[in-house]
Amino acid sequence: MKRRISIWTGVGVLVVVLWTLYISATKPTPLGSLWTLVDLTCPIALARHYALSFYFVLLANAATYALVGTAAEVIRRHYKPA
Repeated sequence: MKRRISIWTGVGVLVVVLWTLYISATKPTPLGSLWTLVDLTCPIALARHYALSFYFVLLANAATYALVGTAAEVIRRHYKPA
């Protein structure tokens, strides 16, 4: 179970890195309708009106994905056939 939660955390980190690279590569053009996808995959992005460092966003998203992963694994373990 620890390995699966660490995979969830790694996915959270990867999401932040990929969104950061995408936003940096397309800086002059606005994201437009992609903000909904950003908000769904990176919930800390809802606070985009505040100055947040990359490392804080990385840590917050990793923690969010770890919590979601823990809940998903507990539910999966509960419904797993014996």
